Amino acid sequence: MAETQDGPGRSGKRPGDEAEEPVEEERTGRRRRSFQPAAESRGTTVLHDTISTRPQPLPARHFDTKTTEPVSFFLSGLEELLSWQPDGNDDFNVCTVQLAKRQPPLHSKRPRTLVCHDMRGGYLEDRFIQGSATSNPYVFYHWRYIDIFVYFSHHTVTIPPVCWTNAAHRNGVLVLGTFITEWTDGEKLCESFLAGGEEAFRAVSEQLARIAQHYRFDGWLVNMENTLSAAAVKNLPPFLRHLTAQVHSAVPGGLVIWYDSILQNGTLKWQNELNEDNRVFFDACDGLFTNYNWKEEHLERTRSLAGPRLTDVYVGIDVFARGDVISGGFDTNKSLRLIRQHGLSAAIFAPGWVYEHLGEENFLHNENKFWGLLAEYLLTHSVCTLPLATSFSLGMGTSRFLDGKVEEAGPWYDLSAQEIQPLYPEQEGRLSTSCCLQDAWCGGSSLRLQGIIPAGEEHVAIRLFSLQMPAPPKLFLTLLYKLEGPHTEFTVALELTTWDSETCHEGNVTSLPEPSGRHHPRFLPAPPPGLAKLLASCNSGSQGWTSRCYELDLQGCSLRDLSLLVSRQQPSPQEMPFSCLLGEVRVLDAASVAAAPLQVQNLLASQLWWQEGSTTEQLSLSLTLRWTFPPDQASWFRIFSQGARCRQGQTAPQLLGLAHGCLYRAVGLAVPRPAAGQSCRLELLVEPVLHNELPVDPQLWGRLVLIYSAPATGTSRDGH
Repeated sequence: MAETQDGPGRSGKRPGDEAEEPVEEERTGRRRRSFQPAAESRGTTVLHDTISTRPQPLPARHFDTKTTEPVSFFLSGLEELLSWQPDGNDDFNVCTVQLAKRQPPLHSKRPRTLVCHDMRGGYLEDRFIQGSATSNPYVFYHWRYIDIFVYFSHHTVTIPPVCWTNAAHRNGVLVLGTFITEWTDGEKLCESFLAGGEEAFRAVSEQLARIAQHYRFDGWLVNMENTLSAAAVKNLPPFLRHLTAQVHSAVPGGLVIWYDSILQNGTLKWQNELNEDNRVFFDACDGLFTNYNWKEEHLERTRSLAGPRLTDVYVGIDVFARGDVISGGFDTNKSLRLIRQHGLSAAIFAPGWVYEHLGEENFLHNENKFWGLLAEYLLTHSVCTLPLATSFSLGMGTSRFLDGKVEEAGPWYDLSAQEIQPLYPEQEGRLSTSCCLQDAWCGGSSLRLQGIIPAGEEHVAIRLFSLQMPAPPKLFLTLLYKLEGPHTEFTVALELTTWDSETCHEGNVTSLPEPSGRHHPRFLPAPPPGLAKLLASCNSGSQGWTSRCYELDLQGCSLRDLSLLVSRQQPSPQEMPFSCLLGEVRVLDAASVAAAPLQVQNLLASQLWWQEGSTTEQLSLSLTLRWTFPPDQASWFRIFSQGARCRQGQTAPQLLGLAHGCLYRAVGLAVPRPAAGQSCRLELLVEPVLHNELPVDPQLWGRLVLIYSAPATGTSRDGH
């Protein structure tokens, strides 16, 4: 099968150009079919193809050998590292989510929290870039409480699966890969590039920086757990300095962190602290990740030696509590408390203990318990850009929901589809925040808030997001919620707080500032003129969900917190229980809502792979779609099949999956087999989902029509 080629019928338009022809026509295979639809809408791509069931080999590093689904990968050994170069086939592995801005910035001098993810060797279900039908998968979602996420495995070069980088970046968290050498093989590998001249170790560091830059993650944890010769260890600090400089140059804000293992004389001996035997490596990079068997005296010596770089020391905590450690498991907070008392950063290793040790069934409950116990010692970071829009989806579920209804039943797992995650406040006996998989507005889950309004109080405010940004003159806010349980004599609404300032006013400048900085946006029962599309669902809902829309005018203000205000309907001296689900929250700058609509353009198909179907009347088709869309405007894209048919008619669109960049691999589409001399038609659609989650007119979606036919008489099915 030949790749898709531009034919004479191409309009040649680029993004932003107006098409001069109503149809962009593509050809592939050896011969062009004569059939063409009479009237396709402007911007539709039409592709003609002759079926060929010859094998279509795709590189096994980038595609699953059985299904051709795109997969994440690692590199084994020095030869694979040095021979790596960018390849169009690995575009699926490139992170598509820019690192969200956050406050305070990572490089501020406050203690940080690093999570090192180590689970069963890595590259499990998370290696499937477009997701999988996995039940009860492991997910991480307490992003507001951590600063750095390391993906760890025992392969030489661990490139983080792109789903982790997408999810972390959406929530303002850096992601590091791992460069590891171990045992005898590791010793040989290190000698081969460190014991020689400068050219050899510079080639390795430059290649590692290129890989981080290409796949758009943020740097490396360097973990050498083998002895080094005198010649090799002499070059180790220059190697780390060069790697750090290269990463800083290639990746804005990038980091290189060294694991506490080798001494400056080349001996492998874990120190559990920063000391004069390993300081030379700490001085050569951005930080030290200590081993786990420390006591308080190790922390005291580390603090004394680190000086102004105190927060660049990440004290290791093994949640599995292996070795002579202070604590682990649900007692991890004891270790973390000591670390914070000395002003040091923390590296929490293998928090997947919650999943691996306690089991999958109650994972979400146990995960909230684990991080809730640590929350007192975790410094959160704030959202500092708009729009802020989330339906709280974890990137997994037992069903996929849309507009409060089940769109697709069955388990799914796709961390790239995880949305911005809130704070998860817990107050024992008074407030519980958790994830609900059984009911959602969009995606796979909603946020469940359960608690009590104390006796004598009219309401409670539950902080969902910490904010730190200038308030635009006009804000629109939307809320979707559902009340639960027997006690529904309460109301919910959104509350915004601002930082104290004499210049901050609500409405016009003659208004008195709120003494507490608390603002209760005005409820909009009907959308204002010109915003019907945005607020069409105001004061209405479906499937038991209630939709509310608000507006708020502010001048000279800086946003501080977004909270849910839960209030009694009637005064009462008794405490009052409440339970509700949040399906979606949006905070939008009104000026951005009026922006011109954007269109999916240049939708093309390549890497077509025809196979025999499950019956003699069917074929199976896999293909890669690529398109263009203005960068950083879409959270993701929903890919639909309008169905394949060999006669006139119409079928309902079927969701194939989500794309997180401008490409998607459709795998194993069942399509009818055309008879001799007959053409059949498959229609595929690409719907952009914008950051503000406003609907996009279907006229602006991407649309591709594949017209396919059997080989001409006398030609075999494999195209010969």
